[in-house]
This record gives sequence, structure tokens and C-alpha cells, in this order.
Amino acid sequence: MPRKRKRPLDSRIDYTVILPVFLLILIGMVAIYTATSHDNPHSVLSVIIQQVIGIVVGCIIAFVVMFFDVERLWKLTPYLYGAGLALMVLPLFIYSPTLVASTGAKNWVSVGSVSLFQPSEFMKIAYILMLARMGVWFKDEYKEEEPSLKKDGRLILIYLAVTAPVLLLLVLQKDMGTAMVFLAILAGLIVLSGVSWRIILSALLVAGLGFGLFLLIFTSDWGKEWLYHMGMETYKINRVAAWLDPFAYESGIAYQQVQGLISIGSGGLFGKGFNIAELSVPVRESDMIFTVIAEDFGFVGSIVVILLYLILIFRMIRITIESNNVFNTYIATGFIMMILFHVFENIGAAIGVLPLTGIPLPFISKGGSSLMSNLIGVGLVLSMSYQNSLAKERRIDEGLSRSSWNKYWI
Repeated sequence: MPRKRKRPLDSRIDYTVILPVFLLILIGMVAIYTATSHDNPHSVLSVIIQQVIGIVVGCIIAFVVMFFDVERLWKLTPYLYGAGLALMVLPLFIYSPTLVASTGAKNWVSVGSVSLFQPSEFMKIAYILMLARMGVWFKDEYKEEEPSLKKDGRLILIYLAVTAPVLLLLVLQKDMGTAMVFLAILAGLIVLSGVSWRIILSALLVAGLGFGLFLLIFTSDWGKEWLYHMGMETYKINRVAAWLDPFAYESGIAYQQVQGLISIGSGGLFGKGFNIAELSVPVRESDMIFTVIAEDFGFVGSIVVILLYLILIFRMIRITIESNNVFNTYIATGFIMMILFHVFENIGAAIGVLPLTGIPLPFISKGGSSLMSNLIGVGLVLSMSYQNSLAKERRIDEGLSRSSWNKYWI
């Protein structure tokens, strides 16, 4: 019998995924340095060190995850989901009153003035894995049953049972921006699961009508006051008002949005150049990091960033298509939806299309928790690519073995 050829490890690593991620991280480091050096020059070194630690730790975890096979991920998923829920309880008790007062949310585990980590960022990965596991389990358990609205409804109820504890904790944390990310992931996996378009279109219609009704009430003379008495918090009302008419509140609640819009516009076609930040934009090292890129590198630099995201997403879709494992397909779809929503919401908020929600720009914004979570997701995608490469090698080796065996019998 001929011996199987040994292939080097690096031949199984998908560099077409790693390259855009590396470039986005590099752009992020440059943008964070620019923002911090102008807004808080005394903390530049500590901020960069924290970001580098997040990159190193995230890359190490991603490298380990890359070697996880489907069976191991399947077994670990319930434990990761349970651990994620347990971690999300911590910010309700271990938090910084100062940070809560400034953001309105208890979503960070903080000791004194030091913010340690944001559990919901890691929960995103555990949630994707759990939804994927339940989707595959349901598909296998009811494979003999004919498609019907009743069957689709049962699957949606299972998904909602997985989602409800997460959303409840996010409501308690008052972090509705992150809740929207989980709902985007849920929507993507519901569509992938083959749920009837009658249910999906009905849900979209109800959501659209609900949003339209909300805007109608909000823009009425009595709307804001009525929403406040109905339980909508002041900072949320201010965010919506600042989004709908930012220049009417440019010296107050919409100062961040207006300064961000002016900053983006001032960059022009090619930008002002490296390490220039002539306008003051609050928290531009995280939520408004896109304004730094647009001001320094202009329209061209902004388009390059968007193209890098599109290349990464395109490559992840290709890996998903090449994989013939349903569990992997569900995981990759969830992660793609997560990245897409983050990019769409963050950039959309920066250019005034969407209201501010505090959602970071993947691989670019300051924040170790978000960065590590995104890199873990990349590790899962690399694991799929790695398994695809192993499967191809096995097919090639089996083909060579059969050819060599037949040669002796012809």
C-alpha cells in the first residue's frame, strides 16, 4: 500500500480569511492611536497595550479553535452556552456606577474604575453555537415530518427558548443595542433553516408596521412624553431624536452625531493624512472609529475598509458552501450575520443613516472583548476551512490508493 503524503500545516490554513482580518486590525490600531493621541494623550500607551493584548489572546484562542472538529464543538456547545449566561449575570452586580451613569447600561464587568470585560460579546459566539446545535438537532429529529407551518412554528419556539434568557439579561443590563445583534443572528438562522416565507414575510410586515407606528407616535407633539411615561428611558428618547434631526440638537444631545458627520465630510476624497483629528468627536476610539478613518483617509480609505469586510464575508460564504456539514453551515451563517450587522449598524450610525447604539466596528474599534469574540469567530471559520482541506486530502489519498492498487491487478 502506498504511504499517504504528509502535507505541511500551513497548506491547510486559509490565508484569504486571515489577510483581510489582519489588515482591518492594522487599520484599527492606526485609527485608535490617532483618536487616543488627540483625545487622551496620556493614556495612548495603555490603550495600545490593551488592544495588543486583546489581539494576542484572541489570535491564540482562534488558533486553538481552528483545530476543533465538529464533534468536539457539538459536545462543548451546551457548556459554553451555560457559561455565557452565567457570565452575563455578573455585570448586574459587578459594575462601575460612573460607567453606568455615562452609558445607561450595566453591560461591563468592572472593578472600581477598571472595566474588565463585556460578557455579552463572548455570549454572541456561544449563542451562535447553541442555535446551530438546536437547528441541526431539530432537522434530524423531524426529518421524516413533512414541511408545515406547525413544524416551522415548533422550530421558532425552540430558537426563542434559546434566545429568551439572553434577551432577558440584556434587558436587565439595559443594552438594547447588543440585543439587536442577537436578533439579527436569530433572523439569519431562521431564514437558513428553511422556515416558510409566509411566516418570515408576516414577521417583516408586523415589524415594519410596528416601526412605522413608533415613528408616528415619536414625531407627534405628545409622543415623546407619552413614550417616557410608558417606560422608555430618557437617553433612548434622546438617541432617537438626535438620529431623526441631528442638526436641531447639534449643541446638545446630537453633538456626537453632528461632529461625526462633519468629521467624515471634512476628509474629502483622500483624507487629511495620518494622525490628524481636527474635530472633537466623543468616543471616536470605539463607537465612532469610522469618523477617524474617513477624516484621515477620506472616501477612498473608507471604501477600502468596506471592501475588506466584503472580501472577508465573501470568503466566509465560500467556505460555508464548500463545507458539507450542516452544523458548520449554521455556525458560519450566524457569524456572518453578526459581522454584517455590526458593520452595517456602526457605519450606518456614523453617517447618520441609523441611530447610535454603541455597537463596535469589528476588528477596528477599541475593546478587547469585542476583538477577542470576533477573532474566536474567525477561528471557527478557519476550523471549517481546515476540515474542508483535510476532507480534500483524504479524497485525493483515497483516489491515489485506488489507482495504485488497480495498477497491480491490470
